[in-house]
Amino acid sequence: MTDHLETTHLETMAVHAGTEPDPTTNARITPIYQTSSYVFNDVDHAADLFNLDAVGNIYTRITNPTNAALEGKIAAMEGGVAALAVASGHAAQVLVFHVLMDPGAHIVAAKKLYGGSLNQLAYALKKMAWNVTFVDADNLDEVKAAITDETRCVFIESLANPGGVVQDIAGIADIAHTAGIPLIVDNTMASPMLCRPFEHGADIIVHSGTKFLGGHGNSIGGLIVDSGNFDWTKSEKFSHLNQPNPSYHGKVFTEAFGNLAFILAARALALRDLGPALSPFNAFQILTGMETLALRMERICANGLALAEWLKARDEVSWVSYAGLPDSPYHSLAQKYLGGHGGGVFTFGLKGGYDAGVKLVSAVKMFSHLANIGDTRSLIIHPSSTTHRQLGAEEQIAAGAGPDVVRVSVGIEHIDDIIADMEQALLSL
Repeated sequence: MTDHLETTHLETMAVHAGTEPDPTTNARITPIYQTSSYVFNDVDHAADLFNLDAVGNIYTRITNPTNAALEGKIAAMEGGVAALAVASGHAAQVLVFHVLMDPGAHIVAAKKLYGGSLNQLAYALKKMAWNVTFVDADNLDEVKAAITDETRCVFIESLANPGGVVQDIAGIADIAHTAGIPLIVDNTMASPMLCRPFEHGADIIVHSGTKFLGGHGNSIGGLIVDSGNFDWTKSEKFSHLNQPNPSYHGKVFTEAFGNLAFILAARALALRDLGPALSPFNAFQILTGMETLALRMERICANGLALAEWLKARDEVSWVSYAGLPDSPYHSLAQKYLGGHGGGVFTFGLKGGYDAGVKLVSAVKMFSHLANIGDTRSLIIHPSSTTHRQLGAEEQIAAGAGPDVVRVSVGIEHIDDIIADMEQALLSL
């Protein structure tokens, strides 16, 4: 947060948090520090930086002032102690797991996730000898039963992509904490404007900054936010944090850094060694986008509800999954966790099934047919033939991406134009 401003209002944080006028030029907007490396003051300064005994910059793979401004902004908005900006949302997830996991360790994950996350968890992590059990996170007993002695974390989305399913964050957090493990929440779909998972017991938040935070479909980026609340000292499971680290001459992160142990390990161990650094230019783009997050989310949620209500009345549509609708099974959870909103991304089913889905996405004119969400523009996709294509038929249905499903990400255009484009596309079926 800027030194001269203290506020609890997210709208103000979105504009001011994490940024200050540039100390050298007095430029008000955070500059793009397009550099690979930084000059040391002297040999002792360099040694202190490499030993993690001083705060400063060594190499942009690890730290960068533009990225630091973005980290400060998202940490403030989520109510965390610190954050780490990385190359993508997928990179954010891998770095979190890298800090927590050892070969043979286990993750409990919700079945209803973004298709790319399902692939990452189901296939890529196997190559690291990490095991994953997918559960129906609506069923808290199933979540509890899946946890074993080797489980290191539970992973969910606050508002699940693609179906707009709202998860019971507090209930799942209680189960995770009873088992002595953290709850990781992907808050991409909700953004801190709708949901602040730390207030409900989550321990770590990840974001794809590409989506609602950046908001303009022009930059890829990911973010990790640490609540600082989880006690990493209580279990041998988290030896990377509470045991001597050989790459830093035996430094114990929990002893040296207290409640910053996890986020500093994510930076100084995982990001250092795996290398998915965020470009300062992309950080600048996401920073700029975040300033209008409150305004965009207000319009997007209003448009999302209006389109969902309109689609429910259409003969071509068999169902609509939108938590903002009163008859949604997730409506009460949306009241609790999302301020009563349903967000801007949801799914609906076409009576014509798979063929109708692929025809609809080809018939729109204003909607963009592409694999992204959270843009100023309205977007549409048929998940079964695209984002969830690599999954089997049963896996697609479990993820809320069956053959009849169409996903929309509603933009900030006038609602009359959004509905008009959808209507002409439906009439073409």
